[in-house]
Amino acid sequence: MLPENDFKLITEEMGREPNIVEQGCFLNLWSEHCSYRSSGPLLKTFTTTGEKVIIGPGDDAAIVDFEDGWVLAIGMESHNHPSYVDPHNGAATGVGGIVRDIISMGARPIALMDPLYFGPLNTPKNLYLFEHIIEGIASYGNCIGVPVVRGEAFFDETYSGNPLVNVACIGLARKDSIVTAKAQQAGNKMILMGSTTGRDGLGGASFASRDLSESSEAEDRPSIQIGDPFTEKLLIEATLEVVGAGYAKACRDLGAAGLAGASSEMASKGDLGMHIIADNVILREKGMIPYEILIAESQERMLFEVEPQNVEAVLAIAKKYDLNASMIGELTERPYYTVDFKGETVVDIPIKLLAEGAPTCEMPASSPAEKISWEKPEMPADLKRSLVEVLSSHNVASKEWIYRQYDHEVQIRTTVKPGDDASVLRIEGDRGIILSCGCNPRHTMIDPYQGGKGTVYENAMNIAVKGGKGLALVDCLNFGNPERPEIYWYFKQAILGLGDGSRELGIPVVGGNVSLYNESDEFDTAILPTPSIGVVGTTNNVAGTPLSLFANEGDTIILVGETQDELGGSEYYSLMGKKMDGIAPKVPENGTKIVDSVIKAVSTGKVTSSHDVSLGGLGIALCEMCTCMGANVDLSKVCEGLRADDALFSESYVRAILATSEPKAIEEALRGVTYTIIGTVGGDSLKIGLDEISIELSVSEINIARSSLTRQMME
Repeated sequence: MLPENDFKLITEEMGREPNIVEQGCFLNLWSEHCSYRSSGPLLKTFTTTGEKVIIGPGDDAAIVDFEDGWVLAIGMESHNHPSYVDPHNGAATGVGGIVRDIISMGARPIALMDPLYFGPLNTPKNLYLFEHIIEGIASYGNCIGVPVVRGEAFFDETYSGNPLVNVACIGLARKDSIVTAKAQQAGNKMILMGSTTGRDGLGGASFASRDLSESSEAEDRPSIQIGDPFTEKLLIEATLEVVGAGYAKACRDLGAAGLAGASSEMASKGDLGMHIIADNVILREKGMIPYEILIAESQERMLFEVEPQNVEAVLAIAKKYDLNASMIGELTERPYYTVDFKGETVVDIPIKLLAEGAPTCEMPASSPAEKISWEKPEMPADLKRSLVEVLSSHNVASKEWIYRQYDHEVQIRTTVKPGDDASVLRIEGDRGIILSCGCNPRHTMIDPYQGGKGTVYENAMNIAVKGGKGLALVDCLNFGNPERPEIYWYFKQAILGLGDGSRELGIPVVGGNVSLYNESDEFDTAILPTPSIGVVGTTNNVAGTPLSLFANEGDTIILVGETQDELGGSEYYSLMGKKMDGIAPKVPENGTKIVDSVIKAVSTGKVTSSHDVSLGGLGIALCEMCTCMGANVDLSKVCEGLRADDALFSESYVRAILATSEPKAIEEALRGVTYTIIGTVGGDSLKIGLDEISIELSVSEINIARSSLTRQMME
């Protein structure tokens, strides 16, 4: 049922009470998921324009300029609630939905990224969710032939009752082939193509705008869409053929709020009305009523605006690909959303009221109470053991078991594969794109502003160590119930931090998604504040991308950036039972200059190996670089003013490790920022000296520790 205030407002605007079908339309289109009621005012603070931005937020996906007539389509979505109730189908349809957002713009999808957040794998339920979410993503992405090239898997108990499945997709198109969701002309016909419409996914948008409860798995299963990747593959090809032939005047994916959402939003964007004949929708199940036909979120469906003379040609393309298709209505001058069924008008709503009329406002916000003072824990006597424990923790250990489920080489563009700081895809010649994603929710929990800002810098540095500069970013803002002032405060501060970070680095926020109400009655907790993002960067030297591993005996190792006593939210403190204690990292004032200096250094072509320093700290980054060849490192200069464990495990932002056989050239590129020569590459073990403390780990010991997640999943 509609909230009382909404019902009153709609009744006043329409001059009558909405009937039950109309209420269903409003319930879904006015949901937080569709209308950004509490988040819209904050999202307006983002800088969304730039020299390369062709289409920013508001369409199915953003469009940014690449070069020579090529453009990139970029989008990011969440499928969190459905993935808890039905992990395989929830995750699979999350992939399908974001891919359709890309093809609806006329672009071919070329890459996927999947930042994922789970509860610890020490319970059967969490293990079940983990395995089946990965399975759902793999089965769908592999079947449609779109590689999953980058991701994240972060584990914390707050996600036990509410795992997060965020998916980003990147597409490629010629600039002159792009279409949008803005309706063009009254009298043009609407064609619905793809799967039949069934009762699956009923009320998915409204379902995504409320908390989960213990009964969710049974009660909410009808809200979960069922995907068919084989139909999606056909729909990709059919859509691109319709667009390529010039038949599509506008196009929109059927996602949240189903047909009611796609058709009303398309018309409203074009300042037109829409007349739908619900009888013409091809149904999967008998006896469906208008409410179900309009609101169902059945997958693999696309809506096209087509000129009358081209209707038969579009239907013929659908037939060629063995897809269902029918003409279901037309655009009108009358600015109303009208639906007829069995000769009766069942919906007649002012279209702007339905598609754009949901009232928005900032919610009350208050910062949490001051934390009780804490004492810095004593440094363990055996730092080697601590290093191994952090290295083998699920958050730090290799995610090979996950990405081995994915086909990351299909389309043969991927030159740097999953498991690295960022993935690299060749677009044309030696030009390509660099992709990074994710965030550190524990940092955001301690300091949401710096955590949000640091999220942008961390992803920018992942791209920088591959020699690229950020082009654009999309976000997936995952938080708890915004009606709670403390949650809304975290939400607001993280958005402000993201916005400032993106402006400083010159990376516009071109699109994204907000996922709120990520709370579980079962575990009586909200998730950590999780402002996950996906960043696309560019490079003109795909072939010259440095390795992330040490590979050249005798190379000089250089640490770029400063290490501070900033262990709050670190993996090290978490394993010590101090997860939310301490000072979280802050982005240094010269953060932009450091990122630019790393790009400059890598662009010399004289960097053999490069790696970002982030989760786990400097000690972990060195271990990750020593999986094939060792190194001899002296961290005494890094340790000045710090304890040895601070130097090893601090997660200070904007740091990188570079290895080179020509250190003078790299030092010249790094002029003006802090850097330290810390050692040389070689041998079969990592030797770390910290004043009077020394640690040695063989390459074999490092690889065994890093394989902990894979070993658990194979047992």
